[in-house]
Amino acid sequence: MNILVCGAHGFIGSTVCEWLESHGHRVVKGVRHATQADEIQIDFAAGFDAKTLRVQLDGIDAVINSVGILLEHGEQTFDAVHTRSPIALFDACQQAGVKRVVQISALGVETGSAPYFTSKLAADRHLQSLPIDWQVVRPALVYGEHGTSSRFFRALASIPFHVLPAGGHQLLRHIHADDLAQAVGRLLEADTPARQTLDLVGGDEVEYREMLAIFRSALGFAPAPRISVPGIVIGATAAVFEHVPGSMLTRDTWRMLQSGSTADVADTAMLLGRMPRGIRDFIGSNALSLRREALDAWRSYVLRFALALTWIWSALASAWLHPQAQSLALLARVGLHGTAALTALYAASALDFVFGLATIFRPGRRLWCAQIALIVVYTAIIALALPELLTDPFGSILKNLPILALLLVLLGEEARS
Repeated sequence: MNILVCGAHGFIGSTVCEWLESHGHRVVKGVRHATQADEIQIDFAAGFDAKTLRVQLDGIDAVINSVGILLEHGEQTFDAVHTRSPIALFDACQQAGVKRVVQISALGVETGSAPYFTSKLAADRHLQSLPIDWQVVRPALVYGEHGTSSRFFRALASIPFHVLPAGGHQLLRHIHADDLAQAVGRLLEADTPARQTLDLVGGDEVEYREMLAIFRSALGFAPAPRISVPGIVIGATAAVFEHVPGSMLTRDTWRMLQSGSTADVADTAMLLGRMPRGIRDFIGSNALSLRREALDAWRSYVLRFALALTWIWSALASAWLHPQAQSLALLARVGLHGTAALTALYAASALDFVFGLATIFRPGRRLWCAQIALIVVYTAIIALALPELLTDPFGSILKNLPILALLLVLLGEEARS
């Protein structure tokens, strides 16, 4: 068959394309920016001309729509990407005489109140109203090594303690991307009844907290302690975090998690001719690389936050909180007096403060090298002029060593990226 897959560069779309091509189908890939011979430009965010699209559908036997966004950004709105453009696509399919249309929607659209759900439901209902052969599949959370939500959950699982929203009892039934692709492919076969709406899920139903524990164990980590956070606190935090670009925690995603993502496995088993894979089978031979990826997702942010706080607190303490007379007495022992001492004190404080801000907003190789150089210089001067601080029981100078180690880790990760 000649099959157009819209959203072919996305996580689900690319998996579907691979499955179809491996089973002998000719796949035309609908993408935002076409650069290859087997691609055509279909930009769901900007919209498209129905007449032009109608021409592009000549010779196409089936269309699969896998376009979707989890968060809105700029012109990529739920209304444009999930509703208006899919409706235009479905209308063009009807006019072009496309034999079958598969809409990859989402589990929970019938009951969910988040715009993510309502926008997809509007497109589903329009397709269901057309006099063509249609299939609407509503998958649960889709797992795959390269999926955004999968990376996010693996990163959460790798954190040494698990924060459980409202106790973490939300029910989930992840479906593997490969199983979803196979099910979609099966829907294109001539002997599969048309005009179906199917919920597709994986083999294991688990609570959110169980999911984190399973992922953590599969990644090779010891069990993590659990911290339950009341739902009202998660909701308030989500209201703040949704203003942070790229944040996965918003009020909509929190509502989506609260509603769970599970259904009966019968539809999926029927399509596949077997039970779908369960979550315990998802992480296999790639566990080591996935473990490193999970740690990399959050480790540098934690290190940078700790480092930034150290620089900023040092600046504030030196300039205003620590008794100035004691600071000037220490500077006098390295040969600085009067105006020169005051200038050195406030200049060093200002530099520390700038380093703290830069660690948050402008991290990079040059910054880490500059901080390493400054700490080495500070430590050398103090060791020579104030050697008694080396034996300070609180380790006021020796604490520079772990900070240097932290900077070397950041420098190494910067070099890798």
